[in-house]
Amino acid sequence: MSTMAQEKFESDVVKTSAGDLKITFLGHGSLMFNFGGRVIHVDPYGSVADYTQLPKADLILICHEHHDHLDPKALGAIRTEKTVVVANPTAGRQVEGSIVMKHGDVRTAEGLKIEAVMAYNIVHKRDTGESFHPKGVGNGYIITFGDKRVYVAGDTENIPEMKQLKNIDVAFLPMNLPYTMTPEMVADAAKLFSPKILYPYHYGETDTSKLVSLLKASPGIEVRIRKMK
Repeated sequence: MSTMAQEKFESDVVKTSAGDLKITFLGHGSLMFNFGGRVIHVDPYGSVADYTQLPKADLILICHEHHDHLDPKALGAIRTEKTVVVANPTAGRQVEGSIVMKHGDVRTAEGLKIEAVMAYNIVHKRDTGESFHPKGVGNGYIITFGDKRVYVAGDTENIPEMKQLKNIDVAFLPMNLPYTMTPEMVADAAKLFSPKILYPYHYGETDTSKLVSLLKASPGIEVRIRKMK
């Protein structure tokens, strides 16, 4: 990564039993993980970063097929012949050579356990009455790094299936209106499975301070705000 690219993005380090997990917050729904010498990109989107300046991916996770999650140009900039791409079924049909996972699937990719989970809307809908993210289409992913379980929710609301999530150390929950969750919904979602660290992400213009206030009485959940518009 160039010096300029490094300075532009915030990053955190989470300690795991198998070494440090570095999280780089690229913006919107786009994340980059560095772990054990591997680079994992989530939903690369060219509007938040110049992917030609970022490290090539060993693994790419795509939550669903919307243009801000499946960006062919950004994908092409970081994909090599060796890159493993994991996608939900609709995105998988558009990305040649990808591994398709639907919710409930569990597999190992690049030595990491990947679990695909539900991601969908219940309340927020288009003018036509169709959900922005219909049930059964998009994925969230749980990635296991050493002894740490990291949940990247994708575009979803506080769905009942979140009650089934166990032992989540780090969670990324979307808060961009009107497409995903309000701060109240994110707070409710977090209370369903109590992640140790919660990052709201993909939050657009939503006021992140509201979420911090809503979870003040939940001391087991550390809310961290990073630049993820």
